Amino acid sequence: MAKVSDTIPEALQLEVDAAINWFNAQSSDEFEVTGIVDAEDSLASSGEKELRLVLCGGDMCQQKKFNVLRTGESFTVSFADEPSLSNGTQAELDPPPGARKAWLDDAINKHKFVVLVFYRGFW
Repeated sequence: MAKVSDTIPEALQLEVDAAINWFNAQSSDEFEVTGIVDAEDSLASSGEKELRLVLCGGDMCQQKKFNVLRTGESFTVSFADEPSLSNGTQAELDPPPGARKAWLDDAINKHKFVVLVFYRGFW
């Protein structure tokens, strides 16, 4: 089962920063990293690191997988093969603390009440 942490290990912070900066440069929305999946696997690898990050922006959160290679003082970032939804990886993830953090406040300001429906931990 995937282990999601909302704390980025210090040893991976530069790679995570490079990945989110690269992703945001290609996206029309601004995302932030709210979690990392299986950080121990990324820490154990040498050279090119595969990072599975939980990114949240606006009212949407998603998991993306990146390959990050440090070349001197810079980084080369690319997408790794995306996990297919049929293997169950996405459904096992719980939303990390902070995911969709502004959505509820925005919804409450627009309406008199809000109904939240939770279904088997899917988000």
